[in-house]
Amino acid sequence: MGELVTAVEQALGRLGMAPDAQPLGAFLVLLGAVYALFLAPMWLAVRRGWMGRSTAAFWIFISPWVFGFLLFTAGPMAYSLVLSFFDWNLIDPPSFAGLDNYTEAASDPLVAQAVRVTLIYAALSVPLQVALSLGVALLMNVQVRGIHVFRTIWYLPSLVTGVAQVVLFLWVFNPNYGLLNGVLGLVGIDGPTWFSDPTWALPAVVIMSLWTVGGNMVIYLAGLQDVPTELYEAAGIDGAGSLRRFWHITLPQISPVIFFNVITGLIGAMQTFTQGYVVTQAGGGPSNSLLFFVLYLYQNAFEYFRMGYASALAWILLLMILLLTALIFRGSAFWVYYESARPKEDRRAPHP
Repeated sequence: MGELVTAVEQALGRLGMAPDAQPLGAFLVLLGAVYALFLAPMWLAVRRGWMGRSTAAFWIFISPWVFGFLLFTAGPMAYSLVLSFFDWNLIDPPSFAGLDNYTEAASDPLVAQAVRVTLIYAALSVPLQVALSLGVALLMNVQVRGIHVFRTIWYLPSLVTGVAQVVLFLWVFNPNYGLLNGVLGLVGIDGPTWFSDPTWALPAVVIMSLWTVGGNMVIYLAGLQDVPTELYEAAGIDGAGSLRRFWHITLPQISPVIFFNVITGLIGAMQTFTQGYVVTQAGGGPSNSLLFFVLYLYQNAFEYFRMGYASALAWILLLMILLLTALIFRGSAFWVYYESARPKEDRRAPHP
């Protein structure tokens, strides 16, 4: 592939293209060639009647996404899978290692620590985010004057994420002049050292994750406003109180929304990297207390230059996420209610 790109660049140079523009020109030429190879059989299929014009138009319009997925997602994934069976330090040629990277990961104590930290963080942060964002959405669902302003205020913090969020909370959790310990000191509580304490570092990151509940709040709010009001009116006529209406009407009706937020929250929690990296670079997270799995993967790839081992860790992480997601999907049949589906008992009953 590299020889082909070089040949195209040399051909463009002979045509008088500036050297700085040759890489972009080679990319456009190769992209045009790929599109030509893609469109020629499709044009022939339409002319022969093997494919409808609307079907051909669909594939043409979706082709940029398909090519982007194959080039930037599926291709690197397949390459990392192959690379996970090799030892490669980015300098020397790769050497075949078989399953050595996976067997090493199974006995690596840092991998076990990274898995423990990541799973504890996911087990604590995801339920707290779900509960808090749902509670805020219930409060923001009332029709009072100025409610749109409060909804905006709750959503705005979710715009400050990534490194900016972590830098902000480095000040909030500072043991000497931080905001949180200052507030605790007003009530006579001597706050912990947070990121400098291996016991409190991970809980501090969990608390930090609640900063962005405004995004999930908007999703819950949309789900709450989609619940038919007739159900609440009928329950009120039957004498059901607020708690019963919430438990028997609101929760079942928005259970697909809860399920969606749990899945996306779990996947995001398993891929946590920025918090551990920035806090560790700032001198926090002692005793590998913030060694998230993706952070350890990054260290092996770009600090220790063990690309094969890092690729194996990436596939181990993928398998972990798939397993946890499959378990949640399996359990969703007992608590997720879809209005168009029959109850679980009816679905299992044989048809006459």
